[in-house]
Amino acid sequence: MGAAYQMGKCRKALVIAPSSVVPVWPKELNQYADFDFTAAPLIGTKKKRLDALETLKKGSGLQVAVINYEGLWRDGIFEALISWCPDFVVCDESQRIKDHKAMQSVAVWDIGKLAKYRLILSGTPVQNQAVDLFGQYRFLDSSIFGQNFYVFRNRYFRMGGFNRKQIIGLIPERKDELVKKAHSIAYRVTKAEALDLPEQTFITRLIPMEGEARKLYNQLRDESYAELEGGGDVTAATVLVRLLRLQQLAGGFLRPDEGGEASKVWDGKLDALSDIIEDYVVGEGKKLVVFCRFRAELSGIAELLDKRKLSYVSLSGETKMADRGELVKRFQEDPKVRVFLAQIDTAGLGITLTAADTCVYYSLTYNYASYSQSLSRIHRIGQRNSCTYIHLIAEKTVDEQIMKALSKKEDLAKSIVDDWRRYFER
Repeated sequence: MGAAYQMGKCRKALVIAPSSVVPVWPKELNQYADFDFTAAPLIGTKKKRLDALETLKKGSGLQVAVINYEGLWRDGIFEALISWCPDFVVCDESQRIKDHKAMQSVAVWDIGKLAKYRLILSGTPVQNQAVDLFGQYRFLDSSIFGQNFYVFRNRYFRMGGFNRKQIIGLIPERKDELVKKAHSIAYRVTKAEALDLPEQTFITRLIPMEGEARKLYNQLRDESYAELEGGGDVTAATVLVRLLRLQQLAGGFLRPDEGGEASKVWDGKLDALSDIIEDYVVGEGKKLVVFCRFRAELSGIAELLDKRKLSYVSLSGETKMADRGELVKRFQEDPKVRVFLAQIDTAGLGITLTAADTCVYYSLTYNYASYSQSLSRIHRIGQRNSCTYIHLIAEKTVDEQIMKALSKKEDLAKSIVDDWRRYFER
């Protein structure tokens, strides 16, 4: 995008990405882009998205709008983006437009027709069958496989099943042609070929908190600040209790003051985790480790995995010691068990989870030593791949402060009394 802009061939770029990745693009442009640009994530309500686009139009350099797939084709937003008429359109995780009948695929195709340049990015362009290529290549360059799905399907795939409506495989004599055409405009690099890839990669996904959840969070934060500021002696215990409630809310759950079960008040992190599961577990066929701190989060994630019919093992503080070894063994050895879900303070020490090379931190512990130990569950003897750690951070919440403390190797509980105000910043 930067090269096209610097050559005077591109002034407006649209990036379409999964919801959890939308905030990442502006952040990484700020970190890596060596050209003049203005970037805006189009998130929130329809009005907020349209206002962000209007503000972007006044920006200098390359204008980069970033939107999620589901938001692109909504009434009013799609028309505004068509009117804006981007020169360059990027589909990040382009397998999201593999379904030729989906509204979001059709919308992406339509907006792609306006652009001089189109790019797709995916580690898994083929998730189930090679037929997945059609929707992505129709956006990218319809001259490769044409514009009619059924013509494409009938040329390259054998049909069977009831009324011969089920794809049962590639036509052998057409396989080489399909591969050659697909690679005619594609570039592929594997992790093994990326010799400069670090042993450990750390990714932060900022999750915007909007609407009622944001109001609840701000209210709880302000009440906590007022109580601590106006009270007597501030002790680590009183600060940590308040901080704990804010962290629970950042994860999407809120426990009533009078006690009882926590209720779900926000889906932001669960939606982001669902995206990751789609890309890594379903798409790439990888195993995944997911760490969280609270029981309500553990239950919410388990419910998500159950809905997706994915086999997993779950380890909490209530899991009997005698049963823990068997759970780890199942994850390590049973190919059907796709996810290891655990509370970080319970499973962050002493176990080997090298069947996975990717770990998601849904929420974090305050203790740097525990966090550091948890990193070594997948990065240890027996691991043959570079490891990736994805941190889900609720934007403008205590999550960001906890992450900063851990990155500085601070034990938050030890420094909290002297520096408590920064954790409740407005």
